[in-house]
Amino acid sequence: MTQRLHTLPNGFRIVTEAMPGLQSASVGLWVEAGGRHETPEQNGIAHFLEHMAFKGTRRRSALRIAEEIEDVGGYINAYTSREMTAYYARVLSGDVLMALDVIADIVLNPLFRKADIETERHVILQEIGQALDTPDDIIFDWLHEVSYPDQPFGRTILGPEERVSAFRKADFEGFTGAHYGPDHMILSAAGGVDHDAIVAAAERIFGALKPVGAPKVEPARFVGDERREVKDLEQVHFALSFEAPGYRDDRVYTAQVYATAMGGGMSSRLFQKIREDRGLCYSIYAQSAAYEDTGQITVYAGTSESEIGELTRLTVDELKRAAEDMTEAEVARARAQLKAGMLMGLESPSSRAERNARLLSIWGRVPDVAEAVAKIEAVDTAAVRDYAAGLTTARSALAIYGPVSGAPGIEEVRKGLAA
Repeated sequence: MTQRLHTLPNGFRIVTEAMPGLQSASVGLWVEAGGRHETPEQNGIAHFLEHMAFKGTRRRSALRIAEEIEDVGGYINAYTSREMTAYYARVLSGDVLMALDVIADIVLNPLFRKADIETERHVILQEIGQALDTPDDIIFDWLHEVSYPDQPFGRTILGPEERVSAFRKADFEGFTGAHYGPDHMILSAAGGVDHDAIVAAAERIFGALKPVGAPKVEPARFVGDERREVKDLEQVHFALSFEAPGYRDDRVYTAQVYATAMGGGMSSRLFQKIREDRGLCYSIYAQSAAYEDTGQITVYAGTSESEIGELTRLTVDELKRAAEDMTEAEVARARAQLKAGMLMGLESPSSRAERNARLLSIWGRVPDVAEAVAKIEAVDTAAVRDYAAGLTTARSALAIYGPVSGAPGIEEVRKGLAA
């Protein structure tokens, strides 16, 4: 399986990966316009735009958009992240060009009718309300906000209710005009695909679009603070984050191995010590996230009001202890988990298409999977211990939600890590 790349004169990028033997394919547009590209007044508009794309174009009604894909047994979806918005479909190989035409139509030609805006505004306000009613979801938005306060990168993807309630057609047109240019789009397809046919279709659909130029993006600054929300819940929800490398820093692989060893599965340190040995929670895990110019190591757990103090203390102890006694076996297991997770995921054309688009956006090329595997394999125990030691003095942030009046705060956590 080899990726093939092509760039149109206007900067529009195309990457395909044929996967022999597959009768299906994934095709989509990845637009380099996410939450971090919004002004304070625009917070939530990238996500709102994702919704509006499916409300109809000059050629297709909202129902017809769904019917064209589902009539051939496929599905279509989208998502918004802090750095990208993606529109994609999964179909049989013979329907790839049809799916591309639908996706291009909804991205390039949304109508932004007033009635549709009002309908979808109500849907998004319901989505915001649902998130607020889901503690182990909303707590990560709050954690991000206190990790990166008062900057675009820290704001919620959904946006605040007051901004979502105020968006009008001109706001959508202004954002798409500034960010939805061909030089900020990547067409990615994987599975049973024909590269030349896709390039020819892309030239016809996107070739005449005018570039919009590089946007001004405020660099992310991990500051770290605390958000404590008291609510009558059954559990305290605890989320702790540390500044970590961005995806252009090779230390990102060390961060991933460290997070996996600490809380990436049932054999991990936090799971074994805090859930299995002490029974202090049902769910506890650690994960690593990387972005263009920053990253985060995050630890999450849910526990009772009476046990949050002990859970916090033990978590801090385990984070510190990893710098002293992280073992070769733990690091080898974490490397194996990362490699297997990546390779198993890439058996899906949807995962392949997304990976290729993301890497092309980051590097201007698509590194071979073997390159990522080699970098994971190169992470040794000494590197993980050094990383763990550095984490005890790294910038940190805390979000805590529920019956939290007596729970430890970020300063207590920091003192415990530094002791």
